[in-house]
Amino acid sequence: MLRPHTHRTGFKALLATTCCAVLGAGLLAGAGTAAADPDTGSAKTAKAGAAAGNKVVGYFTEWGVYDRNYHVKNIDTSGSADKLTHINYAFGNVQGGKCTMGDAYAATDKAYTADQSVDGVADTWDQELRGNFNQLRKLKKKHPDLKVLWSFGGWTWSGGFTEAAKNPAAFAQSCYDLVENSKWADVFDGIDIDWEYPNACGLTCDTSGREAYKNLMSAVRSKFGANNLVTAAIPADGSDGGKIDAADYAGAAQYVDWYNPMTYDFFGAWDAKGPTAPHSPLTSYTGIPKESWNSDATIKKLKGLGIPSEKLLLGIGFYGRGWTGVTQKEPGGTATGPAAGKYEQGIDDYKELKTKCPANGTVGGTAYAHCGTNWWSYDTPQTIAGKMDYKNQQGLGGTFFWELSGDTSNGELIKAIN
Repeated sequence: MLRPHTHRTGFKALLATTCCAVLGAGLLAGAGTAAADPDTGSAKTAKAGAAAGNKVVGYFTEWGVYDRNYHVKNIDTSGSADKLTHINYAFGNVQGGKCTMGDAYAATDKAYTADQSVDGVADTWDQELRGNFNQLRKLKKKHPDLKVLWSFGGWTWSGGFTEAAKNPAAFAQSCYDLVENSKWADVFDGIDIDWEYPNACGLTCDTSGREAYKNLMSAVRSKFGANNLVTAAIPADGSDGGKIDAADYAGAAQYVDWYNPMTYDFFGAWDAKGPTAPHSPLTSYTGIPKESWNSDATIKKLKGLGIPSEKLLLGIGFYGRGWTGVTQKEPGGTATGPAAGKYEQGIDDYKELKTKCPANGTVGGTAYAHCGTNWWSYDTPQTIAGKMDYKNQQGLGGTFFWELSGDTSNGELIKAIN
């Protein structure tokens, strides 16, 4: 899922030229013009016609407090906290076979002034816990039903899972000891595992074998027990022999409260010359570069493996991906490279794109925009509404998104999620 230090925005260009070429298909989800047919399929353990869930899970990035200037207080002032059921705090690292801190300063030490703090109370020099963790504690006090999970791994930090898989019990123990540290145990309600990708390639390639993922998740659940949440971000790849087939996600499903299939980043400017295509199509469409790289194909594949629909959340990206040097408005055009983004080439936040390159077309249940020679795809409140219809038709457990800082200051996108 994620960015540099990421659950997903990390550079995939490397992937496209390696055994990991299929990586782009594994991220978050998009919408489209074509209406998706509800899958009435016969997943062995899926409940037919299961009522859709109302989970709304948003990623909060640890590093967002720097250049992005997005803090826990913004979750509250934007109205997002009123919509969220869960926050995934991204990311903790995986090193030496263990869960470790990511940026300890941002997490536990950064001092907040009164005007920056959730409750208007400034940090003091001698308090035991400052930083994001203390702000999350304050946010939970203000919103008692809100749950927080600590996410480990992501695009940049998944290389450590290969070592962790050699001793799952030791890994699980290290994660539990860190998440349940007495200084912040009250902040977290569980753990989210974001391994990109078991027995497949992401930024690095893993060869732990097909059973390694199930074994690791079993150990995590065993250690964290029934009273803590255990969730995981998993690939979105409906193709035969792709990333979903590389690991036993169906076998591991018994150990998670839910999965977050990363139904975004299917296509992007790591293919510098195109063809242009929406990064998060809900459904296939005529001319899609790879037929099975869409949200609907991913959900159908996972349900077909027997994973209950209520354990699957629909993923949405609060950002767009784009190319430059594009003359064709419709998808499928050629390009000369990635379009300029505020923080990284080829990607930009929804809050930036909605004004600098407004959407002027839809395809596959998501939006796209052609302005000048730039071509972008991203979700809008309107396309998210269509994705919510799909989520409800499929009886999915809810929605998750990457990530909170990409939304407007008044939460346009999250307010479209229901």
